[in-house]
Amino acid sequence: MKLSDLREIGRSQKEAAGARDTGLERDILPDLPDTKTHALIVSGIRRCGKSTLLHQFVRSLGRDSFYLTFEDLRLADFTTADYRLLDTLMAESLPGLLFFDEVQAAPRWELYVRQKLDEGFQVILTGSNASLLSRELGSKLTGRHLSRELFPFSYREFLRFTGKDPGAVSLDHYLGSGGFPEYLKTGNREILEQLQTDILYRDIAVRYGLRDSASLRQLYIYLVSNAAQLVSPSKLIHVAGVKSPSTILEYFSYLEASYLLALVPRFAWSVKARSLAPKKLYIADTGIIRTGSVSGMENSGALLENFVFNQLRLSYKEIYYFADDAGECDFVVAPQGKKKERQCFQVCYELHADNEDREIKGLCTALDFFELKEGVIVTRDTRDLIVKDGKTIRVIPAWEFAG
Repeated sequence: MKLSDLREIGRSQKEAAGARDTGLERDILPDLPDTKTHALIVSGIRRCGKSTLLHQFVRSLGRDSFYLTFEDLRLADFTTADYRLLDTLMAESLPGLLFFDEVQAAPRWELYVRQKLDEGFQVILTGSNASLLSRELGSKLTGRHLSRELFPFSYREFLRFTGKDPGAVSLDHYLGSGGFPEYLKTGNREILEQLQTDILYRDIAVRYGLRDSASLRQLYIYLVSNAAQLVSPSKLIHVAGVKSPSTILEYFSYLEASYLLALVPRFAWSVKARSLAPKKLYIADTGIIRTGSVSGMENSGALLENFVFNQLRLSYKEIYYFADDAGECDFVVAPQGKKKERQCFQVCYELHADNEDREIKGLCTALDFFELKEGVIVTRDTRDLIVKDGKTIRVIPAWEFAG
């Protein structure tokens, strides 16, 4: 690569970045650390706003920065030797802060970042693949990085972005549209369809050298059409048209690493028992469910449950479902932490005479197991208070739960 070419790429990228809309200020922005001793890495699904968030962060710091996104096609042939040219280019502007976008596309980036940290630069990065980032961070940047995850707009951010009021009507809109900023701006479903295609083929099939991308797509369509359901690799072989459950497990890992989906384990004190039980499947965004599933996913209960999971993951790293012979509870958070941090949540689109006993029983089963006195049932738009067998159950609307 030539220095003149790299200079022009950097100039045009900086110009484009300077002209871009600063966007909605994200809830996570005040929590981003201003540090020179550690690289700040923001990861998350494509198009969820990582770059915008960090441009907001850089502008709030008010410092000279050097920006480069490695997703630029003009950098497709960038090699480790070209880092020398990058050093020369940065020496022309003497920035104190380096901002590298979609850094996983750059060769051996972790070595270069470590070098820049040692030289006293402040470094911030974005990435769209959790697996690649964690592998490289663990090998070369151990103890020298701080990681944050960004997701599509939460319901609260969605309200600020659209100017809508909290309530059942705006909740329904959010369940239908999801929280990807560009989709909310345009309403063009092709944006979400292309996003899914890019992730499946560019981020997974090409990156991992999959010869049979058709089986990956078949599996994905089935999964996105069955959000909030239990899945088991051995039962998905025929769905994907593959020969081994191990292939399904590989596909699961790729889809999770790209942030398209999350698999929630059944709670058990034993790690082995958790690993053997079926997982519960949730999709990154309800807009993806609407545009990626074969049916458009008209199951309102599943959409609401998926919504609650995505809200919980903003605050909790440790999320499980609970099930035994007596009943099932949709979510248990922080079960292995301090008792006062444990909470149990049941999700029910509408609570009525036909399902009330089942939903309350499932929640109380989990409350008994964890020796808790209070639980929550999240519904579309019902507020109530239930006392059952010495336990207090708050019934709250999902729009209030997420607000």
